[in-house]
Amino acid sequence: MADRVHILAVDDEQDIREILRILLESHGCAVACAANGDEAVSYMEQHPQTDLVIMDIMMPGLDGIEACARIREYSSAPILFLTAKTLEDDKAQAYGAGGDDYLGKPFSQAELMMKVESLVRRYRVYRGKPKQIEAPAMKVSKRLVLCEEKGYVIRDGEVIPLTNKEVEILRFFMDNPGRVIDARMLYEGVWRDKYLPSSTNTVMVHILNLRKKLERDYTNPTLIRTVWGKGYQLDEEE
Repeated sequence: MADRVHILAVDDEQDIREILRILLESHGCAVACAANGDEAVSYMEQHPQTDLVIMDIMMPGLDGIEACARIREYSSAPILFLTAKTLEDDKAQAYGAGGDDYLGKPFSQAELMMKVESLVRRYRVYRGKPKQIEAPAMKVSKRLVLCEEKGYVIRDGEVIPLTNKEVEILRFFMDNPGRVIDARMLYEGVWRDKYLPSSTNTVMVHILNLRKKLERDYTNPTLIRTVWGKGYQLDEEE
């Protein structure tokens, strides 16, 4: 990966931390380690330049889900959960807290590196690294403007931070104006991964999170509207 990538590896098992450190450093990454969620939150507060967090879920004290939610209060760096908790409810919790991707233990080193490179690349393209010419803000609706590189939207003068994945989802809708987007199309277009039946839940959780941030009433959405039996559509709000 071009430029040195800074990664925080969070796991309560020292052996896992060491495996991650050796693997990532062999690919040219700079790696810091944390043994629990509290250490991860503290590190991210002090190191906002971090490109990626790889985090376990089951840890003593502050677990990975709680740590992710706290990190999301001030950082949009992608978070990859690396965990033995692989049930659908576990994934829904992870994505709901602001996680960007998920890989079960035991894991393939090749698959891990593919996810790492993909997450870091997209993060840097969107807003991870400064550019000489900043992309202009883009109008989403009459009341909503997306500042893509900075990772937030402005609604009626209020700045609303978005995660990396939320920006990508919103931009995907904007690139397909007026089109009904089903879960498969959205997942393959944003996650750039093979669609599986369980991928629908991932899409639904992220859409719900976006609605909670962007809609006046997320239970009755008018911006990201559900077209029953077909998918989702980005509409112009009244």
